[in-house]
Amino acid sequence: MTALDLPAAPAPARRLGPLGRLSESRRWAYYLLLPSLVLILAVVLYPTLWGMVLSVREMRLNRVDLGTGFVGLKHYLALVGDPVFWLSLQNTVIWVAGAAAGELLLGLLTALVLNTSLPGFRVLGILVLLPWFLPNVVAGHMWALMLDPRLGVLNDILVRIGILGSYKAWFADPDTAMAAAMVVEVWHGFPFFALLLLAALKGIPGDLYEAAATDGAGLWRQFVHVTLPQLRVVIVATVVLRVISLVNSPDILLILTGGGPGRSTQVLSLYAFLKANKEFNFGYASALSVVMFLLLMVFSYAYVKLSNAMRD
Repeated sequence: MTALDLPAAPAPARRLGPLGRLSESRRWAYYLLLPSLVLILAVVLYPTLWGMVLSVREMRLNRVDLGTGFVGLKHYLALVGDPVFWLSLQNTVIWVAGAAAGELLLGLLTALVLNTSLPGFRVLGILVLLPWFLPNVVAGHMWALMLDPRLGVLNDILVRIGILGSYKAWFADPDTAMAAAMVVEVWHGFPFFALLLLAALKGIPGDLYEAAATDGAGLWRQFVHVTLPQLRVVIVATVVLRVISLVNSPDILLILTGGGPGRSTQVLSLYAFLKANKEFNFGYASALSVVMFLLLMVFSYAYVKLSNAMRD
């Protein structure tokens, strides 16, 4: 037997260091997720739980004599008898429903237009996103100036074309303040829907439209029976996200109206903000926040359930 016929000696086993042994264990994935879990606990879970705890305690910075003791459901019982709370809840429903519906319809229309292959629409798609890029503070002050009762350019245009007889203080009139603020919010938020719906439209197979056209379906029936069903999941997700944002973010209303005139535009998030930052009643403001949290949870579950989006 020659040396060539001898079996090759087995290679020595490779020794793994501590990090190598750890990377081949089942726990490695959990260690990789640990930084994200700690961040979520610190940024999301802890403030949420602390807000719930604060809602059952007395916490008024301008009344230190009251202490910070446990008060149970005192703040929640006070909410039931608070007429401002019920008015703010009513305004919140109007504000969120009107703004979300307007943004969805305008965003869907914009996405359908941008989904065509006409020249120049790519540049138009970028321009459509400009309102979404503007910070809320900038957008609010810009529209406040354009609708100013003395210097507003939109007032001037409406007077010149004969729609208005004189300049109008849109945000100082209880009959128009909410509608005017809603127009600003729709203008600022519709690119969110347009962008996501346009991406969803790009993913619809063209074979579906060809099959529908072969069966004699026109553009409207193709939209109803092909486009909308394919967009259902995206529409549900975007509506839920936008409703959460509208309920929790009173910045546009704070800039344009401050909740007035009177309390005609005061929503729950703005009411909680004013309670915490003007009256320094953090316990009551926390109770308002917990109520908004519960309402959003119920809405999100019911909306997704009724829309049958989970079925897909």
